[in-house]
Amino acid sequence: MEKDVLLQLGILILTLGIFYVLQALPKRAFNKLRSKARPNNNQAHRHFIQGAQFLSRARSTKTRSTAVNLAKSAVNEADKALALEPRDPAAHILKAMAQSLLGHKTSALKSLDSALSPPAVKMLSEREKGDALLKRAELNFVLNRKRRVDSAIEDLVEAVGLSPDNAKAFCLLGQCYEIKGLKEKAKDAFEEALRIEPSFKEARDGLGGLGS
Repeated sequence: MEKDVLLQLGILILTLGIFYVLQALPKRAFNKLRSKARPNNNQAHRHFIQGAQFLSRARSTKTRSTAVNLAKSAVNEADKALALEPRDPAAHILKAMAQSLLGHKTSALKSLDSALSPPAVKMLSEREKGDALLKRAELNFVLNRKRRVDSAIEDLVEAVGLSPDNAKAFCLLGQCYEIKGLKEKAKDAFEEALRIEPSFKEARDGLGGLGS
C-alpha cells in the first residue's frame, strides 16, 4: 500500500513537472496506463516514466553534451514504451519532444503525426489534442514557413477551437496569416493572443508589425 501511495505521488509530481517542461504531455494517457493491469502495460508505463524523467533533466541542464545524452535516453525509453503500447499518444509526444531537443525536427514531426492519428488521438482530451496540434504547427512553421504554412494554419485553427485560451496558438496563427498576406486575420489573431495574455511581447510585436 505504501509503495502504491508513493508511486501515485511520484506520478502526480512528474505529471505536473512535464506539463511545464513540455507544455503538453497528456495526463489522460497516464490514467489509462495506470488503469490497466496487464504486465506489458505496466512495463510500458515504467519506460514512459523513465523517459519523461530523462527529458525533464535534459531540458533543465545547461551542459549541451549532457542534454543530448539525456534526450537520446528519453527517445530510447519512449521507443521501449511504444514497442509495448504502439498506440499510446503520450509516448509518441514524449519521443517527439526529445527528438526536437536533439534537433531532429522531421522525426519529431512524424512522431506527432502518430500521436494525432487514429486510434492514438482518441486517447487525448480536447485540451491535450490542442496542445499537440500546436506543437506540430510549430514544427511545420520552423521547418519551412512558406511551404508548410497551410498545414500549420489548419492545425492552429483546430487547436484554438479546442483550447480557446491558448495565447501561443493564436500568436503563431497570426504569424502564419501574416506570411499568407492575410493581414486582417493576422490582426484578429494577434489581438486575441493579447486579450488572453496582455503581456505577450511576441504577439504585441506581431501586431505592431502590421501597422496597427
